[in-house]
Amino acid sequence: MPRHKKSGAPSQRMLRVGELVRHTLSAFLTRNDISDPDLSGVVLTVPEVRMTPDLKLASVYVMPLGGDNAPQVVDALNRNRKFIRGGLAPLLALKYAPDLRFFVDDTFDEADRINAILASERVQRDLRDDSETSTDKTD
Repeated sequence: MPRHKKSGAPSQRMLRVGELVRHTLSAFLTRNDISDPDLSGVVLTVPEVRMTPDLKLASVYVMPLGGDNAPQVVDALNRNRKFIRGGLAPLLALKYAPDLRFFVDDTFDEADRINAILASERVQRDLRDDSETSTDKTD
């Protein structure tokens, strides 16, 4: 039986290294060591880092505070990714520092979209109909 899994779920090792990279990167970006006008004064949130199975590539999802200029901030981070990787390498307890790719985190937009759907009149009507049906069955 092969040792590696074919499922799309990340391994414990990938999750653990992703969290290590996320915490270290957040601390690095907080110090604001990057000299780029698009990043000056920008407060970033790093909600997730996804690692490839070989741990050589990290997909970093970021969102500027308030969501302002997110594409420009991600472009600036990608322009400076070699500098960021060089700053992270001595801080990570890994054999190889992963190559970084930055992306805009869209989970907040997705959560807002789901909340809007749940608050819609159509869904609320269905919920009311279900609760009325369940009370009728108990009577």
